[in-house]
Amino acid sequence: MSDDHWYEDETGSMVRPYTMTRGRTRPSDRHAIDLMSRVTALDTDAGLPGVDHARAALLELVRRGPRPVVELAADADLPLTVVRVLLDDLAEAGLVRVDGPPRHAPGGPVADPKLLREIVERLREL
Repeated sequence: MSDDHWYEDETGSMVRPYTMTRGRTRPSDRHAIDLMSRVTALDTDAGLPGVDHARAALLELVRRGPRPVVELAADADLPLTVVRVLLDDLAEAGLVRVDGPPRHAPGGPVADPKLLREIVERLREL
């Protein structure tokens, strides 16, 4: 467990989720962000003006490589709804790109079973 988490094992959440999202409970309609949406950090030379600690910490996770939203939520130790709002803000700032889940050919596999098992395990850890 890293120091980037917003959760203390003995006392619970150190910051209320609505504080991190500035009271918002869902992302805007401009970005379709669901469990399996893939998030990629965009290369930008611009600094991070207006990006608070919660958003900067999430951006750091995304910069490690493109990942599904559900995996980011598990690694950040944050509720999925909070992560979706924070990612929406980062997308609006031009710092990340959110792509829909990968499409498969008709009759092809809907999702990789190994990935699904990993997601279930990470969700259980929450």
